[in-house]
Amino acid sequence: MAWRKTLGVSATLATLILVATAIHFATAPAGRATAGHQGPQETASGRPSIVMVLMDDASYELLATMPQSMRMAAEGASYQNAHVVDSLCCSSRTSIFTGRPPHQTGVLTNTPNDPRDPIGGFAAFRRHGNAQRAFNLALQRSGYTTGFVGKYLNGYDVTMKHGKRVPPPIVPGWDHFDAILGGGYPEWGFWRAHHNEHGPMRLTYDAKPPRDSTTDQLDAHYATNVESRDAVDFVQRHRDDNKPYFLEVATYAPHAQLKKAYPDNPPFPPAFADRPPTGDPTGGNCGMKLCSQLALRDLAGFGDPRADNAPTYLHRDGSTSPAPPWNVNPVTLKASQALREYRNRARMVQAVDRMIGRLRAAVGPNTYVILTSDNGYHLGQLRLNGGKGTPYDFDTRVPLVVDGPGVTPGPRRQFVSNIDLAPTFERLAGITPPSSVSGVSFLNSLRHPHARGGRYVFFDHTYALSQPGEVDNDTAVGGDLEQVPSYIGVRGRQGLLARFDLDNSWSGHRYAYELYRYHRGFFERTNVFAADHDQPWARTLMRKLRQWDDCTPAQCRAATR
Repeated sequence: MAWRKTLGVSATLATLILVATAIHFATAPAGRATAGHQGPQETASGRPSIVMVLMDDASYELLATMPQSMRMAAEGASYQNAHVVDSLCCSSRTSIFTGRPPHQTGVLTNTPNDPRDPIGGFAAFRRHGNAQRAFNLALQRSGYTTGFVGKYLNGYDVTMKHGKRVPPPIVPGWDHFDAILGGGYPEWGFWRAHHNEHGPMRLTYDAKPPRDSTTDQLDAHYATNVESRDAVDFVQRHRDDNKPYFLEVATYAPHAQLKKAYPDNPPFPPAFADRPPTGDPTGGNCGMKLCSQLALRDLAGFGDPRADNAPTYLHRDGSTSPAPPWNVNPVTLKASQALREYRNRARMVQAVDRMIGRLRAAVGPNTYVILTSDNGYHLGQLRLNGGKGTPYDFDTRVPLVVDGPGVTPGPRRQFVSNIDLAPTFERLAGITPPSSVSGVSFLNSLRHPHARGGRYVFFDHTYALSQPGEVDNDTAVGGDLEQVPSYIGVRGRQGLLARFDLDNSWSGHRYAYELYRYHRGFFERTNVFAADHDQPWARTLMRKLRQWDDCTPAQCRAATR
């Protein structure tokens, strides 16, 4: 698939089982203020309100550290097989908005690559009409009050014209819009673009306090806490309206900083209240666990040798031969640094977790609250350095927790993709998703834990050389993104199959495969394609992969069954 890669010039778009009895809530504040799992309460519209909290780079293991989120998981639905279609910020977020994979949205990377013919970032999002296909616009047109707070899309930022700062354009489908622009990665000192209803877009700057300010003063301007205040304010203003509302809160946490807001900030900067005392690296607030309890064994596959993960060629006669490995970056991430950043990432999500508690206390009874992430993250697994972008479990599997009226508590085993969020929100709102949506609603599984659902999820990633504005190379922890080839992949209960394109030119192809069978846990220990590609389970995955390749929306939906 030629569109799945670029070399810096553009071309035409041609197990964490959540058991309620295992959770200790003695010190956690109360969650939802109203009684639990009765049916939806009647409002003037009869339709529920919806709040989604979208974290940035929050890998699955971090959920176990978050007390309010674990409370929500115990009281609601927790999805153990929730994945993203592309482990890359902008591509993933576009797919959430539209219910479509990257090969249909045209948003293949984080940056435009060629401004005249963009293949990524907000420029590609806009060029390919994705704002008009976004679920929030459908909800708004159906009568919802829609709100957005936090990180929007890569490239949606301030520009300079004639020496003056110009805000980004208004995006259709939002009644209230309060975006923290690209300066939000360091968590302090950022521009915000905001408007209400039909007002113009305005810019304001949230300055960082001096470093010698009190902890309370510093953390009042921490981006996650700013987002939390704005989100709760939106809910309180609209909770008693006759109209239902939809609110998305998109945090920067726990993404790595791009530059330091303060000289002593670590690459993953927690709020100061959550940091360890000087000289005590195991201290600080890691939520449900002591920071000293977080260990590299939590990161399945940490330090596992690379040699048995190299891909395999499949020849026309059915024979196989070894292909060259693509994971060849020097290993620069030390175990001590990986552990330090793992703990800091756990400290970062505690501010998000407190937001979850505040939102659940603020919303009314007829409201669904969703917590998820745009992608996972690796820190040394399979001898990768730090980053994202691969088809492996640690990069594609994300937390997905849903609570609300009529939700039956307990874990879910259905396979869910983030392209399924848009049609689910539309179904909750009483809207029939359009035929252009490739995702499938998982609404039925909220009420019926064992309802029939997806059996497969798919992955769709494009290689690109880094361009100015690329935020996901994560150079402070090794920067692996640029070495990941283009690939498509399919995952089911038995295993993962990925087809990599080892030819990184625009028009050529050199396909090689990696196949992993999951026996105990989700750890891609050894590529078994050469030995097992003719096994029935592997042949099923290959058939599904071919169904997905360049699929239309209807074909994409059918492939999940």
